[in-house]
Amino acid sequence: MYPDASKNGLNILSESDIARLRSEFAGQVIPPGDPAYDAGRVLFYGGFENRRPAVIIRAASDQDVARAVSLARETGLPLAVRSGGHSPAGLSLIDGGILLDLKGLNNLHIDPEGRTAWAESGLTTGEYTSAAAEYGLATGFGDTGTVGIGGLTLGGGVGYLVRKYGLTIDNLLAADLVTADGQLLRVDSGNHPDLFWAIRGGGGNFGVVTRFLFRLQEVPSMLGGLLVLPATAETLAGFVDAASSAPEELSTIANVMVAPPMPFLPPELTGQLVILGILAYAGPVEEGEKALAPFRALAKPLADMVRPIRYTDLFMPEEGDYHPAAASRNLYVDRIGREEAERIINNLQASDAPFRVAQVRVLGGAAARVPVEATAYPHRQAPIMVNLAAFYNGPEERAAREAWVEDFARSLNQGYLGSYVNFLGIEGEGRAQVAYPGPTWDRLVAVKRRYDPENLFRGNHNVPPDGAGPA
Repeated sequence: MYPDASKNGLNILSESDIARLRSEFAGQVIPPGDPAYDAGRVLFYGGFENRRPAVIIRAASDQDVARAVSLARETGLPLAVRSGGHSPAGLSLIDGGILLDLKGLNNLHIDPEGRTAWAESGLTTGEYTSAAAEYGLATGFGDTGTVGIGGLTLGGGVGYLVRKYGLTIDNLLAADLVTADGQLLRVDSGNHPDLFWAIRGGGGNFGVVTRFLFRLQEVPSMLGGLLVLPATAETLAGFVDAASSAPEELSTIANVMVAPPMPFLPPELTGQLVILGILAYAGPVEEGEKALAPFRALAKPLADMVRPIRYTDLFMPEEGDYHPAAASRNLYVDRIGREEAERIINNLQASDAPFRVAQVRVLGGAAARVPVEATAYPHRQAPIMVNLAAFYNGPEERAAREAWVEDFARSLNQGYLGSYVNFLGIEGEGRAQVAYPGPTWDRLVAVKRRYDPENLFRGNHNVPPDGAGPA
């Protein structure tokens, strides 16, 4: 039995504790001072560099995960779980607690005949997607290859195949999960169905998922890539209208943003607002060309990189040493017409943030046909998602960027109560409940009360067992 480290006010494990942990875990046990410690606490987003876990445990098995959960329960140390380290709120890193890193759980077994895949939760979406592409198959994840499949899946999963094949959770068939009492459970529609419902959108509130069983979809050909257009209100409204009217094979992202230096853009456009559109048509190229014609007709493209591609080509490489700190807000809206588009352009022009963006995703299609009550993702009927962000350098800029994105979001609000949990940043009290409005919240609270009554898994956008809001 370990001492209750949370009561000493220091959250420090002794050298003898660390030695004992190393004898108990098959994976790595990384305390402060270890050569791997600093690299192990780097997140994709910046602004969290001062967080120092009491220990990092890089699990190598289900048993390691169960032991780490028990350790948190025994010591009273707070627990954070990391898959890919992309949480905008920094929830996959903790100060003075146990960081359970799933990076070592990266096995993948693909059954091409049955079109399923068992994937451990430390895999990135890029690793999974590349392996599945060898068979002409895919599971729709997000839009970034370095995101861990664990956190992305548990929050819902909105990506390049969302209109054709639904959310990631709509293709989740089963999962293995370690609960707060250290049990390893297989959950699916017939085993612990309440828990299976909750992990499909409810985040990491209910346990640590060690592996997922996904359905694979056939994606033999695609037409996609970047289409850069002038950032005018007419063009943006037209883009949204074309995306809303497009066949379900086409999923789009419109990034209204300040153009960074890009080799395919004229230098004079650097620093100017553009619409950097990402188009992904999952179907025959000839039909895709017809579906994309309305977008190309909106204005003379500043760059047209759309071409026949593999699904994996949509996951663009990222700068490994770049860790931006960002203020962000996420909301759903019913429409973006000429008036709303002009408001977006004006807000972006009014900011002096070196990087600022309004990202517009038209939803619908297969994702909207799943009944709201079928999963813990309650935003099935929301037609458009908007994500707003501004990068900042240092705490002195943060307040101004936070105020800007908050005012920006308020100007676009059309009365829809809700946010996508995977895109929530540090936005104050009550945001978890906003992500799960109405009956979804009550149902999540009931599942939480059953499986985690002490709220051990609170290092997330938290659903507390008393239902009172974030812990």
